[in-house]
Amino acid sequence: MKYKITVDFPKIKTIDLELDDEISPNTVKSFLDNLPFTVAINSWGEELYTAETPIIVEEENAKSLVELMDVAYWPPGKAICLFFGPTPIGKKDEIKPYSPVNIVGKIKTTDKKFLKDVPSGISVTFRTAR
Repeated sequence: MKYKITVDFPKIKTIDLELDDEISPNTVKSFLDNLPFTVAINSWGEELYTAETPIIVEEENAKSLVELMDVAYWPPGKAICLFFGPTPIGKKDEIKPYSPVNIVGKIKTTDKKFLKDVPSGISVTFRTAR
């Protein structure tokens, strides 16, 4: 099943995510059960990742490589990851998380430039889309 989520970047922009419970149903359920939540966000290459979230789930069909615009949960850091391009440890044009992640959905914005310009350390809010 698919679920629409909004991420509010205060005074900057709002983006939409589409969660899909097909690959990681327990992770998506925990994500939805904990909405809304506000956390700091940082960048690593062309990935945005949050500080620790209230989501607590183990690896669930975890992937070592992800696709462009994937949304994932990183169990060791209890973090949400938004992948919009290559990461520092991937080979050319490869999107490789620091360690395996649970895929939970897709980023539904096409504004990659905006994602590259998000300042590290700002707090963002994940909530159910209205």
